[in-house]
Amino acid sequence: MLDPVPHRVDLIDWDSWQAKDPATLLFVIRDGKILLIRKKRGLGAGKINGPGGKLDPGETPRDCAIRECQEELLITPKNVEFCGENLFQFVDGYSIHVHTYRAFEYDGTATETDEAEPLWFDLDEIPYDEMWEDDRLWLPLLIAGKKYHSVFIFDGDKMLDSQVDVI
Repeated sequence: MLDPVPHRVDLIDWDSWQAKDPATLLFVIRDGKILLIRKKRGLGAGKINGPGGKLDPGETPRDCAIRECQEELLITPKNVEFCGENLFQFVDGYSIHVHTYRAFEYDGTATETDEAEPLWFDLDEIPYDEMWEDDRLWLPLLIAGKKYHSVFIFDGDKMLDSQVDVI
């Protein structure tokens, strides 16, 4: 039987922790607005988030972030900047390591696909109540251009513990 997942971030050795899935999120910010999506399927379906997804074998996180924007919104972000990392451990054993990026420019027109509906929000009107619970802790750092590293414990959609460090 597997050991149960600790419910506190300080009980996990994050230096040796390995995620089941590496993934990305990318946020386009332009003219005081942020481009978010309503996910139509997969982890977090129905929630609002940034475009992103799991890395393909051999793919870099940056390349994945750009590819996911192309697939989900039919846009190609330009001058993509790394912002931080989110390590998520779920009590059911699932884990994901999310590399986050932002961009201020892109080519194309944000278009709805079978994966995502594009949504623009003013930076002071981000709908955190429709997003993952952790987003309100680190997304303001990304928007402000601060680099960060964060760790989270989740039970389904409920955040049990967190630690966010500006680096």
